[in-house]
Amino acid sequence: MVKITAAVRKQPGEPVCSVSEIDVCVGDKQLLHSISLELRAGEVLALLGPNGAGKSTLLSAISGELETTSGSIEFLDKPLGDWGLKALSRLRSVLLQEHQLMFPFSTVEVVEMGRAPWHRTPAEEEDAEAIQEAIATADVTHLHSRRVPTLSGGERARVSFARVLAGRTGVVMLDEPTAALDLKHQEAVLQTVRELAAAGAAVLVVIHDLTLAAAYADRVTLLKQGRIAATGTPAEVLTTETVSAIYDTPVEVIKNPRNGDLLVLPLRG
Repeated sequence: MVKITAAVRKQPGEPVCSVSEIDVCVGDKQLLHSISLELRAGEVLALLGPNGAGKSTLLSAISGELETTSGSIEFLDKPLGDWGLKALSRLRSVLLQEHQLMFPFSTVEVVEMGRAPWHRTPAEEEDAEAIQEAIATADVTHLHSRRVPTLSGGERARVSFARVLAGRTGVVMLDEPTAALDLKHQEAVLQTVRELAAAGAAVLVVIHDLTLAAAYADRVTLLKQGRIAATGTPAEVLTTETVSAIYDTPVEVIKNPRNGDLLVLPLRG
């Protein structure tokens, strides 16, 4: 079971992060328009939408990696800008879309980076345990001493995921964590995401596979052209009509007769 060093001190279902009417502009292009949402303790919120919908931009803004043009973001009832970088790093861990590293760090050295925010704190005593637990959970134990540039894309993605897990933060933000992974490791990552939520963490995940999102997310937010098109449970949002309209392609959403999970199927031919 994954562990959390810094609990968010919120009951399941209570908002950990509140986003209110944010806009993001880069140059003369507006990427996000009046976005409002909540990230809640003990749940997985999936950001979905077509390419260019603004999913990664929104995650970067919420995590503090990208400045907003207007609106407000609060973590634990405190404006995002009032959190110092170190304090924010102890609150939330972020996995961005890009997994490339320019320097020849070993797997274990990369995972150790996830513990940097806890340096010179009492939680530093957890470092060795947290690092080994993260390496095992991400299934990269056999890559322990390998240099990251020599790894495959999927292996690098799992090493980056292990770095996030090592932080043991109460808020976890993941941008396409399954994109480079095979079927086994896609399921393993999202099962770990569910464990994080069960331990009380608030998890925000950008994902393209709608069927995976339906299986593992508590709520989903659909984006299109930088605006929220729909928010709710997977059953409420991932309907044949809504998905077909948002993605501008015909799909059929059905229930798996074996377990009731939603399956989003493109209509071909």
